[in-house]
Amino acid sequence: MKAKKPKDMAAIFREGTLIKKALAAGVREALRRHKQAGCPIVVWRNGKTVWVPADKIKVPGEKSRGKSRSKGGNPRKGSS
Repeated sequence: MKAKKPKDMAAIFREGTLIKKALAAGVREALRRHKQAGCPIVVWRNGKTVWVPADKIKVPGEKSRGKSRSKGGNPRKGSS
C-alpha cells in the first residue's frame, strides 16, 4: 500500500480555492437541511439580523420548485 503524499497546507491556504469550495459546499448543505426540516435561518441584511422562513430559503444550485408550476392544481388529475 502506498503512503499518501502529505498536502502542503500553507499552499492550500495561500491559494484558497479548496477552502472556498469546502465552505460553499458546507453552506449549501446547511441551507438544504434547514429547508428540508422546515427550520428558519438567520442572515445579516442591511446591518440587521433577519429571520428567513424555511419556505423562503434559496439553496445555491437548486432549482426553485414553486414558481414554474401552473396555478391550475395537479396537472395529472382529470387528464385523459
